[in-house]
Amino acid sequence: MIYFDQAASSHPKPSAVGEAMLYALNEIGANPGRGGHKLAKKAANLISETRETASRIFGCSNPKKVLFYHNATAALNQAIKGMSWVKGDHIIATTFEHNSIRRPLESLKKQYGLNITYVSWCGDETSFLHRIKQSIKPETKLIAATHASNVTGAVIPVEKIALSAKQHDIPLLVDASQTAGHKMLHMKNAGIDMMAIPGHKGLLGPQGTGMLLVEGDIDLYPLNHGGTGYFSESPDQPSQWPEKLESGTLNTPGIAGLNAAMKSYEARDAENVPRETILSQVVLKGLKKIEGITCYGPDIQEERMPIVGFNVSDIPSQEIAMILDSYYNIAVRAGLHCSPLTHETLNTTEQGVVRASFSMYNTEEEVVQFLQVIQEIAESYKTL
Repeated sequence: MIYFDQAASSHPKPSAVGEAMLYALNEIGANPGRGGHKLAKKAANLISETRETASRIFGCSNPKKVLFYHNATAALNQAIKGMSWVKGDHIIATTFEHNSIRRPLESLKKQYGLNITYVSWCGDETSFLHRIKQSIKPETKLIAATHASNVTGAVIPVEKIALSAKQHDIPLLVDASQTAGHKMLHMKNAGIDMMAIPGHKGLLGPQGTGMLLVEGDIDLYPLNHGGTGYFSESPDQPSQWPEKLESGTLNTPGIAGLNAAMKSYEARDAENVPRETILSQVVLKGLKKIEGITCYGPDIQEERMPIVGFNVSDIPSQEIAMILDSYYNIAVRAGLHCSPLTHETLNTTEQGVVRASFSMYNTEEEVVQFLQVIQEIAESYKTL
């Protein structure tokens, strides 16, 4: 199969990822922080090492504020719902937000009577940043922004948003689900206060892993309470990080795989232009030459993540994805991609969008075959 659904979950993974997971499962096996024996200590050391790896790569000053969750959605929920809210508070987000941000915001809106402003992105950075600044009020308590659209691959200038946020002492939460592993982002240097990262996308780690990284003195209320392996004598949740925000047994094999994935990323980060970026540019150029194809997002010369969103005439995107899968053994994603506000902006709510996304393991040969297939499909619909 040609796998062009990397923005949903990467496949395949570096061999080191599976090896690290098997080692943690078969050779360690113990519960981190739940015992003083050798295997429990090995498990705890593995968790600590992974915190340090993430802290180093993503510029989080304190490794104890690298928190593990089972995906970026859980991390975003902890960041958003863990803040202190009162009626009338205001939050700024963008129209590119995945439901992992939008739904927690809308839940808070109903629960506390918050006000939310969704600022639209139309490719004009100056206009976008101006509207962000205009949206800031005395009641604004958070700016939440995806780093890149999971539909179009467009990159949001979060570093520049951070400048406005800092001027007004407003925390900035960044969803790096589509950029981590593709584009470097250093929290401290960029002025980011909280950042959510999935393990299974651009980092090429295992599913069931995610992180919330917190920079500075932000206080969060834990969404879950329970055993932490430490401070067991107290009936209250510990106040120390990371125990305060991590209850229950961690996914040690998954975190071991995530650590291996991040180290693999760190080793290849010296590449000037990642392979997947080049492939996405080739696909975008090729699609633009095919009659009846509409492409979405940044133009060829503009920065984008290795994502290409497109449609074939007025054919439902799910139909195109089904044809690719059933007749050509090509995996893509179609539909609304859990980002309905993006489709309202693109006017594609009814049709959805076909999304092809790439990783370092995809090849030029796969891209050539893909473009030939799309040409064939587009021509076949013209004859109907």
